[in-house]
Amino acid sequence: MTTTSPEKLSAAPAHVLVVDDDPSIRQMVVDYLGDNEMQVTALASGKEIAHVTGREMIDLLILDLKLPGESGMDIARGIRAESNMPIIMLTGCKEEADRVMALELGADDYLTKPFSPRELLARIRSLLRRSRAHETVADGLAKIRAYRFASWELNVRLRRLKSPEGEVIALRNAEFNLLAAFLASPQRVLTREQLLSMSHLHDDEVYDRAIDTQVGRLRKKLEEHDARQEPRHELIHTERGAGYVLTVPVEVVR
Repeated sequence: MTTTSPEKLSAAPAHVLVVDDDPSIRQMVVDYLGDNEMQVTALASGKEIAHVTGREMIDLLILDLKLPGESGMDIARGIRAESNMPIIMLTGCKEEADRVMALELGADDYLTKPFSPRELLARIRSLLRRSRAHETVADGLAKIRAYRFASWELNVRLRRLKSPEGEVIALRNAEFNLLAAFLASPQRVLTREQLLSMSHLHDDEVYDRAIDTQVGRLRKKLEEHDARQEPRHELIHTERGAGYVLTVPVEVVR
């Protein structure tokens, strides 16, 4: 399995999907968010949303309320039934009923056209902060059976880690939560604060000051077995001054 050089890894920018039939709005959003270090995919209709979300990891959706031949309300309802992805609804209507309906159908926020790109950016950042604060290992694990990485397998439902040789490795609660956090965001630098938030299931499990210790214990257990394999991997790499990164690709078994 090919490994990614840890020196080339960096925290991935937020990926925003904007769906609006107005090309000037799409271009404005692409340009402004791009200038503010966000990745943006723009679509003129909702027909390709499923294709994009199936191929890319989308952090937030900006959706026009009234698209030609389709309803932004229906699209938002369908997405919300399957995902907790934050949604900002764009509407040309100033009627309160439309705004209330958008929120009731699952939109997290809305903006009335015309809008300021600066305000849009502020709302996106606010939603992403809220979303990431509520993303815990438990949320993701409820939908996943196992993770596979570098010939290892973490059985989520049994909370069992199996080494490349087939040996079951005992993990403490905090170690399991940290490993699951790494596996949920492979090849991305995670700060100590992010690891705390993502793995923090109970107040007494993981403390900020103990993150380094817990990561060290987890790394030692992995390295003891991975050292026997060819090729060898530095599975958890320390990004000095930034945090930690799981360096190998991960396969998710649902």
